[in-house]
Amino acid sequence: MRKNIFIIIIGFFIVFPYHVFAEELIPNGNSGILIEARSGKILYEKDKDKRVSIASLTKMVGQIIILQEIESGKIKWDDIVTISKNASDMGGSQIYIEEGEKISVEDLMKGISVSSGNDAIVAMAEYISGSEEKFVDRMNDLAKKLKLKNTHFSNCTGLDQDNHYSSSYDLAIIARELVINHPDIIRFSSIYEDYLRENTDRKFWLVNTNKLINFYDGADGLKTGHTDAAGYCLAATAIRNNLRLIGIVLGEEDSKIRNKEMVQLLDYGFNNTKLKCLMKKDDVVDNISIDKGSVKNSKVVLKNDFCIIEEKNENNKYSYEIKYNNYKLPLKKGDIIGKIIVKNGKTSLGEESITTNQTIDKLNVFKYVKNNIIGLLFGI
Repeated sequence: MRKNIFIIIIGFFIVFPYHVFAEELIPNGNSGILIEARSGKILYEKDKDKRVSIASLTKMVGQIIILQEIESGKIKWDDIVTISKNASDMGGSQIYIEEGEKISVEDLMKGISVSSGNDAIVAMAEYISGSEEKFVDRMNDLAKKLKLKNTHFSNCTGLDQDNHYSSSYDLAIIARELVINHPDIIRFSSIYEDYLRENTDRKFWLVNTNKLINFYDGADGLKTGHTDAAGYCLAATAIRNNLRLIGIVLGEEDSKIRNKEMVQLLDYGFNNTKLKCLMKKDDVVDNISIDKGSVKNSKVVLKNDFCIIEEKNENNKYSYEIKYNNYKLPLKKGDIIGKIIVKNGKTSLGEESITTNQTIDKLNVFKYVKNNIIGLLFGI
């Protein structure tokens, strides 16, 4: 009888793999989530919409704004910021910058990303928006643009304050925005140790508060946090074989349990999930006829690699559907003209933008009439 029970249990694990017990991945955390970064697909969730204090995971929104400013050319990494008394006096995690000190934007970003410096993020908030209050308004505007339903900020540091909260799902969206649309964040979040003021008598050693960077294969970000109200929190990302995962755990008892449960979460994702690339960037997916264009026909190609997420034991066959936008001439090479959707039966699994492989100008009236006359005369 015992032998039969053992056989049944083994068979259960074969038919229903490890992810059946996903609810045990973060038993101590009050909420959490695991997503695949490229698609945003949820691989695991626990109370993902629960509103909770989030400590310094708040700073990920500030990092997005800083990178937006850099990418737009409004500020530069070598810009020098003069530290205010307000920034210098910030409590909690610090990089110990002093009032009147001059420090580069790049060093402040290191201080935010590696050491979670409250003084550093307030200094950047004041530099970009003039005050922390105006910067927080911009953070809340960004939350609205990202369509976050369970997020509101009262400060830029994550220190405990009324009406300051988010959820593990919303934080996953924020983290995904960082790594997908502002990948320069990885240059900072992957630093394990570095120095500020290295050649001065005030040399300061930075050590990453995210210890996964030092020991977890593929880990290269993203943000830790801790306050009395929030507990120990972690947003982590790791990449293996082009599969990037993002995990969020909130409300853990201590940093060791936080790290252990994040490892369990990421291991679950990597052990049970694979990235399957169906088509590559610039692969031809269709041909279109162009009316009144400088060319009669154009090839339609993929804007980016087209990859989907599968469980490791899956090997499905898929169908595709192309949908075009109401595009108008002229078209530049790379302009998005529609999308291709991959389906498993009637279920849509993902989509990718499509574009033309060449620039197509609009013919003027003279050339259009001339081409039509030539076509009629020669039967073209």
